[in-house]
Amino acid sequence: LLRVAPAKDSSAGAEGASERRYSALPLRPSSRPLSGGERIFSLGNPLDVGFAITEGTYNGLVQRSFYPRIFFGGTLNPGMSGGPAIDTQGRVVGVNVAKQLGAEQLSFLVPVEFVEQLLAQGREAAPVKGAMHAEVTRQLMAHQKDLVDRVLSGSSRTERYGPYRVPVPSETLARCWGDGRERRSESLFDFERSQCRIDSEVFTGDGDVGGLGMRYEAYDAPRLSPWQFAHTYGASFANEPMRKRGNRVRTGYECREDFVAGDAKLPLRAVVCMAAYRKFSGLYDLTVLAVSVDQPRQGVLGRLNVSAVSFDNAQRLARQYLQGFSSEAAQ
Repeated sequence: LLRVAPAKDSSAGAEGASERRYSALPLRPSSRPLSGGERIFSLGNPLDVGFAITEGTYNGLVQRSFYPRIFFGGTLNPGMSGGPAIDTQGRVVGVNVAKQLGAEQLSFLVPVEFVEQLLAQGREAAPVKGAMHAEVTRQLMAHQKDLVDRVLSGSSRTERYGPYRVPVPSETLARCWGDGRERRSESLFDFERSQCRIDSEVFTGDGDVGGLGMRYEAYDAPRLSPWQFAHTYGASFANEPMRKRGNRVRTGYECREDFVAGDAKLPLRAVVCMAAYRKFSGLYDLTVLAVSVDQPRQGVLGRLNVSAVSFDNAQRLARQYLQGFSSEAAQ
């Protein structure tokens, strides 16, 4: 990160200087935190068109973000990632990291304190001379441990879907939204959908890993016969997408299906699937499908997706998830 102005060299005259030396941009000290609405400027090379400066505002930290991120009210484009964001005095306040697709001037910066930590580590670090898979695995292991510990230690929370209650992450960690439709008296098959997501993904070069999400569908068909409902309900369960084949990043899923009952004794048909990472030894993707089987014309289907977790933590998450289902009638 370089300043435009060269550092002064007292040993050479203005006309005789044969080289220009640059000093690093100063970092804004933690004793001078940003204020809401303060102007900041993002520097980068968008789409390799040329050097650009975009102006925006500081809007605080992103709510419900697993790692601290600055909400930058300005424009970032591909090619600007890794560039500095500076205040009006030229001090670095963050690093360009991402923008929200489908939105205007909704971008994100890594706070400057992480820059300070990285620079401190770099001063003492030995040169990297080989593959980084072991180091990336170590960092992902630490990430997934923190993620799972925070999910499992958070307050147990459930939401109502139809006549059921289903587990959802703590409000401090996740965003949840739904797209249910209005019930109609003439409808043969009503449903509502919702999903929750923890914003905890880490980019590794082969895509984002380290995320956790949940999705639900609640069904109600009072005008269908139990046989008709079972046929439609079962088809919905069977249509859940599942990666059967492996690729250069992960193996294919291996699954186990069984009938279980959680702490609330709600009978569930459950499928637990895991796929191993080829280069990140000891890490797995986890998918859990669960569907209630206690009512002839009502039901709830849930899906948990977690990427890059250890085997033991995958088991812990699957167990807690299945135990979180219950029936409203049993409350």
